Amino acid sequence: MNTLSAPKILVVDDEQDLVTALCRILDAQGYSTTRASDGAQALRELHTGMVDVSHRFDVLLTDLMMPGLNGIALIRAALDVDKDLVCIVMTGHGTIDTAVAAMQAGALDYILKPFTLRIATPVLARALAVRGLRRDNSALLQQVANRTAELETANRELRCANEELEAFTHSVSHDVRQPLNVMIGFTELLLSEKPGPLNAKQKDFLGDVHDGGRHLLRLSQGLLEFSRLSRQPLKVQVIDMQALVWEILRTLQSAQPHRRVDLQVGSLPDAPADPLLLRQVWVNLLSNAFKFTKNVPNPTIEVTGQMGTSVVTYRIRDNGAGFAMADAGRLFHIFQRLHSEAAFDGTGVGLSLVRRIVERHGGAISAESEAGSGATFQFTLPRNVGPA
Repeated sequence: MNTLSAPKILVVDDEQDLVTALCRILDAQGYSTTRASDGAQALRELHTGMVDVSHRFDVLLTDLMMPGLNGIALIRAALDVDKDLVCIVMTGHGTIDTAVAAMQAGALDYILKPFTLRIATPVLARALAVRGLRRDNSALLQQVANRTAELETANRELRCANEELEAFTHSVSHDVRQPLNVMIGFTELLLSEKPGPLNAKQKDFLGDVHDGGRHLLRLSQGLLEFSRLSRQPLKVQVIDMQALVWEILRTLQSAQPHRRVDLQVGSLPDAPADPLLLRQVWVNLLSNAFKFTKNVPNPTIEVTGQMGTSVVTYRIRDNGAGFAMADAGRLFHIFQRLHSEAAFDGTGVGLSLVRRIVERHGGAISAESEAGSGATFQFTLPRNVGPA
């Protein structure tokens, strides 16, 4: 029941004089009535009320016997429009069986014609009470659904946090300890020798210490970037993908002017996303395509997009080093590398960032490849993204 305005009743009957008189009586009793001469007009009114909540009806009061859409068919169609609507049928003494059938179709009650306020008032009061209960129940169900969605999001965030914690533990136990051990070991060797000018072996030791320090620095920067980009709130706007991808490709190409890379960019549909985070996705994926094609004679990078019913799909294909699909499960986990650092530099953070950002937008990412035959990365973004 509406609490800020008079209860709204839609009265449907093909007898215009009866409808007019009935509406006047109900209006005088504090109800707000709208009249309709047939079922089709009534459904139009109901649809309008669903669009504008201030015009949403509380009760449908309909005649049973009408040309075209009869009362029973109207009730079924009306409840499809508004499942919380309360329906009451008006019928004569000779059609009580039909009124019972209408109640089986979803009507709450029936009133025999001609009726008086003494008869109609308690029926309408009960109808409005039921309407209030239905709305309260719908609101409660929506709250439960919202809470369930919040819990699912929290569980997903917790799973991601646990995965990140596990990856961090692995990184500390292996990726960080290894260069530290190298640095400590070579430093101890240097300290154990007599002071004086550095010989060739000592210079190599210092070079390894320097490389270990740089590796630790890159790891720490990767951790900080992963933490920052994977948790900052989304600021969603529609992104011009074509312009963004070409901007990044030109920057990557200009950074390696000695290389000729065949860049093939198809039509890329726009999509809603956080511009800073989405740029990071494209930068990582396109940078990887440049990096892993550095050893092929005719490097090719192809970017395509496709607009679907509910998602937009983007693909980045290259003809570079590729990887074995047996290792694909580790591809998007932080600090997981499928190639040695000697062959291709990196920390194993980029693709984990990409997955985290895409999933925060409600999308998904996957990859297909064959070692030595290039790789194809595909990610999706919903056509409608809400704040996260």
